[in-house]
Amino acid sequence: MNIETCPWPNGDPLMVAYHDNEWGVPVHDDNKWFEFIVLDTFQAGLSWRTILHKREFFRQAFDGFDFEVIAGYKEQKVQELLGNAGIIRNKLKIKATITNAQAFIRLRREEGSFNAYIWQFVNGEPVVNHWNDLKQIPATSSISDAMSRDLKKRGFKFVGSTTCYAFMQAGGLVNDHLVYCFRHRKLAGKS
Repeated sequence: MNIETCPWPNGDPLMVAYHDNEWGVPVHDDNKWFEFIVLDTFQAGLSWRTILHKREFFRQAFDGFDFEVIAGYKEQKVQELLGNAGIIRNKLKIKATITNAQAFIRLRREEGSFNAYIWQFVNGEPVVNHWNDLKQIPATSSISDAMSRDLKKRGFKFVGSTTCYAFMQAGGLVNDHLVYCFRHRKLAGKS
């Protein structure tokens, strides 16, 4: 039996596993949200495939994506990360990750949890889109625009609307699986 799926994983085993098991699955864990913030920060201007293939290197380099630890990184750690060939060695993105960890902690203190805060943008329910073709999937939305503005106001970096939309897709705030994809029906509760 041939299962229909979104074409973007393009047969890459890591991309297929990510598509089939993670992309669009609603996240409700602050630690997982922060992992996506880190990965999406580094993705800016690059392909998700590149980041996904370096994900475990990022996990090791950034102390398991522990925002409490990352918030305390000093210049010595920045230099260590700049020398790590397993990750994207971009000083602005490394420093943004530290800034984002600090902003993440502040936001959790103010809102109770990042999860409660982020789900407010979609009124607590995933936006279920009905796209037939990859070309229909937008790079931004009015929701990602609002999210970007608010995160920037709260001190986050590398959180433009396009990055926020990718973040929404990754964390299941939006279901952008194509309508014929087996994951669309499952995530929309119609399996």
